[in-house]
Amino acid sequence: MRASKQDLPVAFEGRGVVSRLAEWGEMNMALETLPGGTDTAPIFKGLPDDRCQCPHWGYVLKGRMRIRYPDREEILEAGDAYYMEPGHLPLFEEDTEIIEFSPKGEYQKTMEVAARNMASMQAGQ
Repeated sequence: MRASKQDLPVAFEGRGVVSRLAEWGEMNMALETLPGGTDTAPIFKGLPDDRCQCPHWGYVLKGRMRIRYPDREEILEAGDAYYMEPGHLPLFEEDTEIIEFSPKGEYQKTMEVAARNMASMQAGQ
């Protein structure tokens, strides 16, 4: 399978975030653009420990992000390949572009909670 950025459907767009998503077999593939200053903590409220519980494998195309775990932090920058274990909270310190792969079932469960939280945040504007 292959896809260009232009071919992938936009799954979410708002507040400067653009997420393009495809399901490939048992994996989700996402191309995402996030503005600097984006803190994901509010969208994961309600998940265990209020943190993303879905593992991700990816590559930082551009920018810098800080991944917060209960016991440590990791910095990911352009050119870094990564594995994010369950229990993380990304903070995008610069305008960032990533390509990310996640197991389909866990990703869907996480995104259901995230979508509800984003809808509540947008309704509160």
